[in-house]
Amino acid sequence: MSQETLQTLTWLIPAGPLLVFFLIVLFTRNNRTLSWVLAWAGVIGAMVLSWTIAFHMFGIYLGDDISHPHELLEHPVQIASSIDWLPIGDYANGTWLQLGVSVDPFTAVMLIMVSLAVVMIFIYSVGYHNYGKPPGTELGTPNHGKEEPLFSRFFALMSLFAGAMLLLVVSDNLLMLFIGWEIMGFCSYSLIGFWYAREYHLTPGAIPHIPPRKAAVKAFMTTRVADVVMLLGIVYFYRTFGTLNFSQALSAGSLEHAAMEIGVGMLGVMALLIFTGTVGKSAQFPLHVWLPDAMEGPTPVSATIHAAAMVSAGVYLIVRIFPLIAVAIEGTSAGWVIAGIGAFTALMAATIAVAQNDVKGVLAYSTISQLGFMVAAVGIGAYVAAAFHLITHAFFKALLFLASGSVIHGMEHGAEHVHDHHTDPQDMRYMGGLRKKMPITFWTFLIGGMSLSGLPFITAGFWSKDEIFADAFYLFQHDNSALGLIVFVMLGFAAFLTAFYTTRQISMTFLGEPRTPLAEHAHESNGFMTFPLVILAIFAVVAGWVGIPDNFLGTEGTFVNMYHHFVGATIEEPIAELYELHLVGHEIGTLPWSWWPLITSMVVALGGILVGYLVYGRKPLTKNQEDPLIRPLGPLHGFLQNKWYWDELYQAVLIRPVVYFSEVVVFEVMDKGIIDGIIHLVARVVYAIGRGAKATEEAVFGRAVDWVKDQFLSMTREVRQLQTGKVQEYVLVSGLIAAALAFMIIFLINYGWSQQILNWFQLTF
Repeated sequence: MSQETLQTLTWLIPAGPLLVFFLIVLFTRNNRTLSWVLAWAGVIGAMVLSWTIAFHMFGIYLGDDISHPHELLEHPVQIASSIDWLPIGDYANGTWLQLGVSVDPFTAVMLIMVSLAVVMIFIYSVGYHNYGKPPGTELGTPNHGKEEPLFSRFFALMSLFAGAMLLLVVSDNLLMLFIGWEIMGFCSYSLIGFWYAREYHLTPGAIPHIPPRKAAVKAFMTTRVADVVMLLGIVYFYRTFGTLNFSQALSAGSLEHAAMEIGVGMLGVMALLIFTGTVGKSAQFPLHVWLPDAMEGPTPVSATIHAAAMVSAGVYLIVRIFPLIAVAIEGTSAGWVIAGIGAFTALMAATIAVAQNDVKGVLAYSTISQLGFMVAAVGIGAYVAAAFHLITHAFFKALLFLASGSVIHGMEHGAEHVHDHHTDPQDMRYMGGLRKKMPITFWTFLIGGMSLSGLPFITAGFWSKDEIFADAFYLFQHDNSALGLIVFVMLGFAAFLTAFYTTRQISMTFLGEPRTPLAEHAHESNGFMTFPLVILAIFAVVAGWVGIPDNFLGTEGTFVNMYHHFVGATIEEPIAELYELHLVGHEIGTLPWSWWPLITSMVVALGGILVGYLVYGRKPLTKNQEDPLIRPLGPLHGFLQNKWYWDELYQAVLIRPVVYFSEVVVFEVMDKGIIDGIIHLVARVVYAIGRGAKATEEAVFGRAVDWVKDQFLSMTREVRQLQTGKVQEYVLVSGLIAAALAFMIIFLINYGWSQQILNWFQLTF
């Protein structure tokens, strides 16, 4: 395939879903069938193009020695194309901001994961929204058992969401990535609040929910805080490197020049500014609070946000700019910040998940925790491990969310059957016994749960977590790094809790006997929903097999870590050059074998599963039975169940003071007192001037003119008495006046008065 053809296909990957969004909005919004068919066509077409490009990259890799892919090491960006978009600076010099696409090994594996997960979610969504059943009539709220009335709107927004994520993945620069990033932010806002009219009337002891519209605003505003800081980092990035292109800016020579020009410390500041975007988008502490409430959207939205798109984008960003972060880690304390936030978030979220009763809420905190694993891995320099866990997590977390939606769907069917609309179908305390009612959902959920728990040797989650443990332990053992030990220990505890709460969730949901009529009358979901579960379950297992370490169990030549060699080739050469320049501490290479990470992975996974089974699985909960953890944990259980009171803390420390400041200081003092006071003062002065001008106008142009007018009118009234209209009188008066004038003239002439009068005039004038 020619380079031009490959470039065109890469540009077309996000184009299909983006085009479908406009087609549905403009033409097919009233045709539900045509809308979802178009949506399917868009994402399936994108998947075909994505896999074509990805397998082209795999072909290059397999054409080399797979343990030493020379072609990819020398030219990791195999496909690249860009266009001039926006002129900046001196137009005559031809400086432009560019939009472009590129494909390297990491892009290839992301295209495989994102496109497959999105297609599965789109297939699932048709069944989830009850296509083919009687149409619902209530807009903005779930129509249980009926077809979603906003069916076309849902698929339009989901298509835009998918297109934005694919645009982000194939971007060759931070600008185009940021465009996709922000479109995804809009889509998450729109889809989290999809059921905008939904309200909750909570009873004591019920799972706390907030209305979807408030959850959407919370998600949007929280992530915008991070995005503003990230944008500052992007501006600083451009100011330093003179380009936003990843390959150009993150080459060894470019980073060396930047380190000499602005210093390694400022590169660390730049890395942390951009990393703040990850903190928001990937829901890391302290901006993690939006993600659990994002579960108020439909389950396919939750799966898209947690697995295929939204939060994955944050980790994708820091993996993409890893050479910059690697320099910052070596030369500054940025590694402590990034790894510390990731490790703390992983452990904190895992403790919260232990005490949650919402079947999707457990998975939400699980996502926060697993993303913490990836962020911590980046913070300790484990590039391949973070990228590997990003891919495996996407598969098994998409599976778990879709399976949880299937569970909820079955429970809602039971609620319709028994006419119970008060029991929360998402509350695991009201489930039980669904293993027999929903066998496909159970087995796929079990596979996804075991992969999340890290069941040794079988599941994908084990291999990716084990690689993170191996990198952390190597950092501690080889460099005597306290950070490596802290990350290793904290992630070990988080992994144990992950296995425990996952087993708890499976036991409470599927084992034992039904604890409510809803569970008793639940049934398996339709084929649209179960088919994606089966496909994702396969990937939740086999996706990890491509990442088995080369020297697993201390052997040489038995295994080939294809994922490591393939994805590692993306930045292996630049990192090696930076290592020679003493700007980074480690190269991208195979770690020496150690049993301790493997033993730790096995102990925490099997131990958590065993403890979870002993507490919840061996004797499943019965109806109205109290959670076995409440008594031994005491007040700590309430602390964990209330999510460490982060929301309450933020309300007290941040939101209420800001609201008070805005309402009292800004509105009452600044707006009404100062600004309105100045405006009112100006208004009063202008009004006073106006009143003076009005009085002057009334006196001069009003009363004076009226007086003159009145005098003329009075005079005319007197004069008009002479206007009788009789000609005889006019002749008589005229004759008398003429006679009087003649008499006066004769008199003056005859008596010499004329000379006296002339003399008087001369003397006077």
